[in-house]
Amino acid sequence: MQGILTVLLSAFFLTFHNITVRVLFSEHLFLGLFLLGGYVKPNLPNSFLLMFMRMLLVVPLIIVLAIRLYPSALKEFRDLFVRDRRDALMQAFGCGVLMFVYIASLYIAIGLIPTGIAMTLFFTYPVFTALLSWKFFGDRPTFFRWIIMGMILAGSALTIPRSSATNNHYAIASGILASIGSGIVYAFYNVIAQKCFERLHPIPFTWISFASTLLLSGISLLFWQLPDARLAWTPLWIGSIFSGLVSFIGHTLNNIGIRIIGATAASIIGSSSPALTALLAWATIRETLDGIQIVGIGIVTLGIALLSGERTFWTERD
Repeated sequence: MQGILTVLLSAFFLTFHNITVRVLFSEHLFLGLFLLGGYVKPNLPNSFLLMFMRMLLVVPLIIVLAIRLYPSALKEFRDLFVRDRRDALMQAFGCGVLMFVYIASLYIAIGLIPTGIAMTLFFTYPVFTALLSWKFFGDRPTFFRWIIMGMILAGSALTIPRSSATNNHYAIASGILASIGSGIVYAFYNVIAQKCFERLHPIPFTWISFASTLLLSGISLLFWQLPDARLAWTPLWIGSIFSGLVSFIGHTLNNIGIRIIGATAASIIGSSSPALTALLAWATIRETLDGIQIVGIGIVTLGIALLSGERTFWTERD
């Protein structure tokens, strides 16, 4: 029971991170009481900015966590610079590049379309992960897995928002492409990470990925000038610090939950994220979805849960 509650709390905190990003990009009536947000436009330079501000907090926190959970982390990190282990270092840095790309794309998507829909479309990534695992590891999808992947894609199609006075066709199309593109890049991240874990512990790997994202977002800000120099820095820093804290807590709780109940069970519980995001976005910033979109989110959530628990189900039957 403790592990289940831990993973649910992890999903809860990570959902608040996504909602915070949405508020930073667009103004909403928070809790039905006061207007809040809309401090920057949802574009690529501002995504780099929010990512950089968030990582400034998260990267040092991960160092503290790494030393406590894995005392050999610093030694293993130093060993990566030995010639025969540099390929592992390059793989970890490559995952950092992919993390940088998928976070930037996801931030843009959250800024352009409702948070619940953006996360639902992002959570199609298990489909692409399964296809990439088939390509690179020979893990051919079963007939059951093909059905579930089709179910996830069909549910995602139902969530696609329609054009309106507030959301034009271009913004919606850009948000949809950014969400799905983010999921595809995240699938590549997962596959390369799986290969990298054969030679590198997950904790120093995670730190390298996050530090690479911090470095790349900082470099991007140097070469991609922000469109408006007069930004509301105080609320941006408050939002970024809050976003970084809840993201750090969420990832930490998820890792603790995996240790207690295992990765498969944690993945099944974590599949509630799209539905939880839609629910909390409605409760906090009054984002509304129509009936078809709610059904689509439900189908995707169920599909992810079934896909995550496939091996456990068939193992128990055997």
